[in-house]
Amino acid sequence: MVASSPSPTSPCVSLPHSERSRDRHKPRSRDGSNRSDRNVTTGTPSAGTGALDQTPAGTDPQDDNWAETTTAVTGTSDHSLSQEDLAGFAKVIEGPGPLGRGRLARLLPLGLTLLLGLLVLLTPLAFLALPQLLWADRLQACGTACEGLFLSLAFKLLVLLLAGWALFVRRPRAALPRLAVFRALLALLTLLLLLSYWLFFGVRILDSQDVNYQGIVQFAVSLVDTLLFTHYLAVVLLEVRQLQSCFSLCVIRSTDGETRHYNLGQLSIQRAALVVLERYYSDFSVHNSALLTAAKSRTAKYLADLKVYSVDGPSSDGAASQSRAKMAAAARHRDTSHNELYYEEADHERRVRKRRARLVVAVEEAFTHVRRLQEEEKKKPPGDVLDPREAAQAVFPSMARALQKYLRTTRQQHCHSMESIQQHLAFCITHSMTPKAFLESYLNPGPTLQYGCGGPQALQWTLVCEASVTSPLRDGTEFQLRNADFSLVVSTKALPSLKLTEEYVHPKSHKFVLLLQSETSI
Repeated sequence: MVASSPSPTSPCVSLPHSERSRDRHKPRSRDGSNRSDRNVTTGTPSAGTGALDQTPAGTDPQDDNWAETTTAVTGTSDHSLSQEDLAGFAKVIEGPGPLGRGRLARLLPLGLTLLLGLLVLLTPLAFLALPQLLWADRLQACGTACEGLFLSLAFKLLVLLLAGWALFVRRPRAALPRLAVFRALLALLTLLLLLSYWLFFGVRILDSQDVNYQGIVQFAVSLVDTLLFTHYLAVVLLEVRQLQSCFSLCVIRSTDGETRHYNLGQLSIQRAALVVLERYYSDFSVHNSALLTAAKSRTAKYLADLKVYSVDGPSSDGAASQSRAKMAAAARHRDTSHNELYYEEADHERRVRKRRARLVVAVEEAFTHVRRLQEEEKKKPPGDVLDPREAAQAVFPSMARALQKYLRTTRQQHCHSMESIQQHLAFCITHSMTPKAFLESYLNPGPTLQYGCGGPQALQWTLVCEASVTSPLRDGTEFQLRNADFSLVVSTKALPSLKLTEEYVHPKSHKFVLLLQSETSI
């Protein structure tokens, strides 16, 4: 038998052991976790995205190992931190929002609205004042009916002022890419109405210097009545029209697939996008980008651990052979990667349960110590009583180690800073909450709004749609709301028309007669 000679470069691939075998050789800390976990960075959440913050130049970076490498002895635990070690980590860097083009775009519509409202209120008063200033000596005396019109005009102007303030004078929450069509049409209609009345006043009253002052007052009252009807039209178009649900919007986050459904009325695409974003920050859970890189890092780590050996030495096509060998090894790895994933998830769940139990015990001990402190403080004079902030700083080191380990295991360390944890602890102590109430914010991730996304800085989103953003919603409309880290994909479905029919049931139709016989057991 003749054996085929090996190729000049026949690489031999040495496959790594499984993740479980590698983990067994890694040094472990006292709680059974890998010491490599200490490389996870802890930072404050960025606005609206939940991604890791980058430390600005000229500032001290936050320590990665808070509650991990420092121990101190307190009255509640033998494995805790001192307040001196924790004092340097509660640094919250906040900068004022930029006064740029975005803020100008938000304030410009409000300024134009105020200018138009001022013109609306001053026009009727000008109609009454100009005749008194120009030809007051020739005006006819104003009787009782005219004075009654004065009273009616004053109350109508007051109602118009309050109604306009309630509907139009609002702090803008967002800067839309295009003008709001209905608001622009209402503003144009109001402006044309004022110009028409001014034109009529100039031609028929100013030029002829009409001496019938009661007619002039009635003319001003008719203007205010017309403005009140215009305001009623604005309420119908801007508020009432969108109350009836016409469409069902399916909102999907592109990274993890979290989905919500919302029913909306007749709105434009940009207004619907604004409603979706407002509900996103209160309904969707915080976006955790660290949980999305597990599969990618697992594959990249496996390929990085592959070692390729050339049996017959180097050659010209050695690099290509090594690349093909790695691809073949990766393909074989994909066939058995489900087994690795199963054991990895089981090990992760075990670690989470273990660290959660330690965290619960540590928090219960800390709250027990707080109750003892409160009982002792009641016996002291009123001037020596600790406030909740000082009590939180006193007991926080006893739970800091367990809390940090749990947050790192569940990859939530970027969502909670030292300052926010102490503030939440002080809040729970102030309102006499239980340890379970304190742990709820960390055991179950909350909505994005609870992690400090709302601030003076505007959150940047990009609306992507094939149709015009000022066009109304229709069945099948799709658009995207893109952020720096992910996007929200929105699809629209029209709600079906329902038809109810009535079927009359006679009251005696469901009655029956029971015939008793001697043979029955009744």
